[in-house]
Amino acid sequence: MIPVCHNLRRYANKVFAGLATDGKGTMGWCHGFKLHFICNDRGEIIMFCLTGANVDDRDPKVWAVLGKRIYGKLFADRGYISPNLFDALFADGIHLVTGIRNNMKNKLMPLWDKIMLRKRYIIECINHLLKDKGNLVHSRHRSVNNFLMNLIAALGAYCFFDNKPEAIQGYCIEDTNQLSLF
Repeated sequence: MIPVCHNLRRYANKVFAGLATDGKGTMGWCHGFKLHFICNDRGEIIMFCLTGANVDDRDPKVWAVLGKRIYGKLFADRGYISPNLFDALFADGIHLVTGIRNNMKNKLMPLWDKIMLRKRYIIECINHLLKDKGNLVHSRHRSVNNFLMNLIAALGAYCFFDNKPEAIQGYCIEDTNQLSLF
């Protein structure tokens, strides 16, 4: 979530009138936008999509953008469990691997997939670096162009960071189609 103003001032915000939306995430309500991105096991951002804060992560329009140039296995958290999303991605050559919810039956999974599912800290580290060091969350944007320029600058600056998180340190992964998802 990328808030554009405090929740109490969302009705008075004229800069993003008609663009920013209200959405609920894990940290509560937010008025602004949501950044969806796909990263690989080396912590490099491959693809991103910016939507309103009320757009679901499993929305087909989001995946029409994110799933264009990827293939192989896509590792996601439990929030992406959807039979429709799995079928749509599988038809495009993408295998969606997610954990199971508490009320679901246990499924057999290869050990490598289980290990890669436990690497969620990579995504959280990327979010932390973008928000804190890349100054992605800005207090006041004077224009929509300024907001978009700040977003692109934060993503561009992240590409040059030396301390990107990696899935397995000291071990070279030869299969480059193993991806992680936020």
